[in-house]
Amino acid sequence: MPLIVAGPVGQDAHDGGPHPERPARVNAVMDGIGDLRLGTDLVQVAPVRPTGEQLRRVHTPVYLDELELFAHHGGGSLDPDTFVTDDSWETAMQAAGAGLAALDALAERGDGSAFVVARPPGHHAERERGMGFCLVNSIAVSAAELVARGNRVLVLDWDVHHGNGTQSIFWDDPDVLYVSTHQWPLYPGTGRPDETGGADAPGSTVNVPLPPGATGDVVRAALDEVAAPVVSAFAPDWVLVSCGFDAHRADPLAELALSSADFGALAEVAVGLAPASGRVVLFLEGGYDLPAVRRSAAATVAGLLGDPYRSEEPTMGGPGLDVVRAAGVLRERSLGVTR
Repeated sequence: MPLIVAGPVGQDAHDGGPHPERPARVNAVMDGIGDLRLGTDLVQVAPVRPTGEQLRRVHTPVYLDELELFAHHGGGSLDPDTFVTDDSWETAMQAAGAGLAALDALAERGDGSAFVVARPPGHHAERERGMGFCLVNSIAVSAAELVARGNRVLVLDWDVHHGNGTQSIFWDDPDVLYVSTHQWPLYPGTGRPDETGGADAPGSTVNVPLPPGATGDVVRAALDEVAAPVVSAFAPDWVLVSCGFDAHRADPLAELALSSADFGALAEVAVGLAPASGRVVLFLEGGYDLPAVRRSAAATVAGLLGDPYRSEEPTMGGPGLDVVRAAGVLRERSLGVTR
């Protein structure tokens, strides 16, 4: 089964200096993929250029124009966390275009999985602003493109931070189901279980916040017990994943306790939620400890491809199973579901 790698993008651009969201993250992912020695099963595709229409489905024209102009004038800080350099606009365009190229490659082949190895990340970027290291919401651009083609899309977000941008963009879209597991409390402060979708799409958002120290079995329980029944009823045509590696226990910016093997197991879950081969695309989001990113990327791709590769053992026994079950109850209560 082939792996489509779209990119890499950002390995030598959009460099903010001593910042955790740095070009070396992309190199770490590519090194992890290289560790698997996939040979002819590895197919790389170049980004396409997103059209204005594709970008405006998820961001306002004013924000896009201001971001482009800001970068062309040398950039600076959007907020205390989020930088822009003179090449950030072009890099963000390539990152968004890498996702679109992955969709086209899988649609043409009809099998395999894809990994969009690109930065800057995207899932915090809202319609009218960038934030949280994110400028353009690349996974949202691809999800909206799939919807425009008549598809129903599951966006599965296992980054350690809640994807507030993706949630808000699709809050009222019944054709996009957003599912997130994330540490709570933690930046950006969104992602409560009772955030379940807007008036036009009730139940289209599933949030399962997890306590610090939660292990891989807890994340799996969140997906199996809370998310899976919703996904089954939704019946997605495509599965897009905000694939952050910052839930790894070595990550410096958060406190979940996953190992690289847990990300491999999560990739297997993503494949199991898709209706057929050729319908799963991963997008690089967070992950800031480079050795952990490398190991996690290798394990994740192995999980996508059904490879037995393992560099760490899965984790279990951490706190949070009771929180997962309580989140499921609170979600149902907020939707008026009684048992």
